[in-house]
Amino acid sequence: MSTKLGDVAAAVGKGLFAGAAGTAAMTVSSTVEMKLRDRGASSAPAQAAAKVLGVQPVDERAQARFSNVVHWGYGTAWGGVRGLFAAAGLSGTAATAAHLAAVWGSEQVMLPALDVAPPLTEWGAEEVAIDAFHHLVYAAATGVAYSLLERA
Repeated sequence: MSTKLGDVAAAVGKGLFAGAAGTAAMTVSSTVEMKLRDRGASSAPAQAAAKVLGVQPVDERAQARFSNVVHWGYGTAWGGVRGLFAAAGLSGTAATAAHLAAVWGSEQVMLPALDVAPPLTEWGAEEVAIDAFHHLVYAAATGVAYSLLERA
């Protein structure tokens, strides 16, 4: 299969839009779960981004805004990777599975490496299942959105 640069760019662009849709779906699933379990939002992704970028929010409001930007930026950007999987020739289901593995796998490596979350082996089965579920929601919604964009 011969893929032109423009085809790859189009796939990444569709992926970015799909990633935003996936992020919206994950936001809904995690917000519902947080309310049901009466827990606060995770700060680990924002802490990781702050370490990597050298950012120090000045107060709680700034921290909340930064966390929101990180959440949406990260999820949208990972959608571009979903587009790359499609451009590489992976089918919808295979691309979604690869996307889930890449997104969730990178979390499991990066957050402990940056010392903002313990390794998965220290989480407990329920927490692993909940985190995996939210990432599955993200990857599935991103995959569905990507498929719809492909048809448009």
